Amino acid sequence: MGQGLSARQGLRRAWIAALACGVSMTAAMPLLAQGANSPASEVNPLIGSRHGGNTYPGAVLPFGMLQWSPENTRGKHTRTASPSGYLYDSARIRGFALTHISGAGCAGASGDVPFMPVTMAVKGSPSADLTDGTYASDFSHDNEQATAGAYRVRLANGVQVDLAAATRSGVGRFTFPAGQPANLLIRASDSEVGSSDANVTIDRAAHTVSGSVTSGNFCGYLAKADQRSYYTLYFVAQFDQAFNATGAWHDGEVQSGKTSAQGGTGYDAKGFPTAGKGSGVWVGFDPAKGPVQVRVGISYVSLDNAKANLAAEIPAQAGLEQVQAKAHDAWNEALGKVAVTGGTADERTTFYTALYHSLLHPNVFSDVNGEYRGFDQQVHRVDGKQRVQYANFSGWDIYRSQLQLLTWLYPDVGSDIAQSLFNQAKQNNGEWDRWTHNNGGTHVMSGDPAVPSLAAIDAFGGHDFDLHGAYASLVKAATEVTKNDLSDDGCNVECVGQRPSLDQWLKLHYIATQSHAWGGAAETLEDVTADFALAQLAARVGDSKGEHEFLTRAGYWRNLFNPKAAPDGGYIQNRNADGSWPAFKPDADDGFVEGSAAVYLWMVPFDVRGLFEQMGGIAKASARLDKFFHDDKGQWALTEAGPMHAELNNEPSVGTPWLYAFVGQPSKTQEAVRIVVNTLWKNTPEGIPGNDDLGEMSSWYVWSALGMYPAIPGRGELILGSPLFTHAVIHRTQGDVVIAAPSASTKTPFVQGLTVNGKSHDSPWLPASFAEHGGQLEFTLGAQANKSWGSDIAKAPPSFPPPKS
Repeated sequence: MGQGLSARQGLRRAWIAALACGVSMTAAMPLLAQGANSPASEVNPLIGSRHGGNTYPGAVLPFGMLQWSPENTRGKHTRTASPSGYLYDSARIRGFALTHISGAGCAGASGDVPFMPVTMAVKGSPSADLTDGTYASDFSHDNEQATAGAYRVRLANGVQVDLAAATRSGVGRFTFPAGQPANLLIRASDSEVGSSDANVTIDRAAHTVSGSVTSGNFCGYLAKADQRSYYTLYFVAQFDQAFNATGAWHDGEVQSGKTSAQGGTGYDAKGFPTAGKGSGVWVGFDPAKGPVQVRVGISYVSLDNAKANLAAEIPAQAGLEQVQAKAHDAWNEALGKVAVTGGTADERTTFYTALYHSLLHPNVFSDVNGEYRGFDQQVHRVDGKQRVQYANFSGWDIYRSQLQLLTWLYPDVGSDIAQSLFNQAKQNNGEWDRWTHNNGGTHVMSGDPAVPSLAAIDAFGGHDFDLHGAYASLVKAATEVTKNDLSDDGCNVECVGQRPSLDQWLKLHYIATQSHAWGGAAETLEDVTADFALAQLAARVGDSKGEHEFLTRAGYWRNLFNPKAAPDGGYIQNRNADGSWPAFKPDADDGFVEGSAAVYLWMVPFDVRGLFEQMGGIAKASARLDKFFHDDKGQWALTEAGPMHAELNNEPSVGTPWLYAFVGQPSKTQEAVRIVVNTLWKNTPEGIPGNDDLGEMSSWYVWSALGMYPAIPGRGELILGSPLFTHAVIHRTQGDVVIAAPSASTKTPFVQGLTVNGKSHDSPWLPASFAEHGGQLEFTLGAQANKSWGSDIAKAPPSFPPPKS
């Protein structure tokens, strides 16, 4: 766990003493940097693996293409235990798959090519084991260890499994018990929600198994539009021992001695794998010869590239411990970009695990030679300034704060993600898909999140991508109606258009009750966010006309604000195409996405003052915001308190605690954010509130624990809360950020005073120049609210109303 408490206290005292003696914060930084010398050791990958967090505990590197992790089962072979493959409460494993997605909300996120060690003869088909009663094994969490870059478990069948990861490859070790058969199943067809094809071949002379699986189907069971395959994963597995037995299966047929198999599971009428279908092979070993080690390389381009990736990353002589050590070092370097001291051991683990989860996706998709498979199914190669192609973009989630954090720490990665999205759009007939999985679009969720995503990347330092080309493409998508924009395919959850019902947007200036979108009101709010971000991009490329046009469009949310919607005041609600208002209840989700009208009321983060004015002024609006966070008894209502209250386990609510800072009440932001940090996030398997959504929720925690948040989509201003830790340094190539808060603790959320770069600062926000260049913050914190600090409305964070005609 890094340095002991006494060492940390000594460093803290020395650091404070240095400041007291007039030593500059910069000169004192080396003391602070020593405070978290092994942040990788602070990580607990099991956080979020229970109750819907949907994280996985397996071996992975920062932004790694390979994620080698367990596949749990709850007794039905065609259904996964969790979208990540792993569910803490499901203590039975049916394999260790090579690919996973962290925190997704619905199944279909990879889970390709599970390896499963068994201590029995293979007589029946593993694909016909419909209850996972035979070719799976129980395990105990007492025999499980998950660390940053490595995973270990001893199965109830006596096999110990050790896994470690490189970027596009991994190494596994299987230690079989003596005196029993030692067989390893390679379930080629068993991706998370099935496959349309698979093949696998054993080369006995080379001690190698290789093959591929063709899959996709992310959320396919929710709509026919996504019941299809769109990627092929190639793999090569090189073993350090000879095979003393081989065999293969296809559907229900099993053949001992065979060395190849082919056939996918197919997808049934509901979009799940067809029961009893699939193929794979097994290889047998002599347990008397000791543990079996396998090196595995993967590629989405070709088998040759999988072999090249493996050769480049894990040489034949490399052992498991060596790969684990390199993975640990890689995570130390990545997590060490944010060095925190202070807090409790649990708080540091929660923090560094949240940072860990924030740095998993989007992940590397190109091979060591720069090749990758595009949305057009052709092979492309990165060029120009781009270093790596990235994949797995949950746009509706991560545009809010994850891409900002990732780019702030890794501007080169952020730049490459932006270029990757543009590449995908060019290969996808100009459409920017809102949820991309490997080299396929899935259209999941609502809005046009690529726009605020690119604007955020650029605002936080990711400038090395084709901004002008991307802007032109996004403008075209926002102004020219396509066939998909007018299609109901995939609706509700997976509407295929980039801008569903764009024709209504251009004519009515809102998305109506009846439309080609998931929900008209929610789509309107997402579209105004996208248009506001597009205005920011317009300004950055010098398109003043476009900036004016898209800022005007960003004001269209007012067309759905009904001041007489309910007895307690106005709401944003569905509106019919003829301008009339349908029946409305603020606790209903009619017209909204994963939330009620009461939740979505606050989702105008770029024009908070304008929203509050529509609601009758600051006093009325802030009183309603108070009720949003509290129940009738005055207790905090932060999640699962009913549809009239905050749901801080899902994205539409995550920005709401920061709104008080816009209207002269930052102490309420400080209090609300801290109560969420204190109560909803824990160093336990249930320690993430809701789906982690590829790191979005975890990024919210990281920002909040540091005492700031990028609340305005597509811009670099940071709204201030208060830091949880006494000291933090964010190491950035453009300039470090140093945060000192000697009195920080769970019980001292209230800002009493602040200096920025040594000068007194009484505004509850930092300008975009701070995010760009860095600087030094020193907070004075206390247990009681200082309602005067930051209360001057003239110094509140900016709001951006539409321009006057």
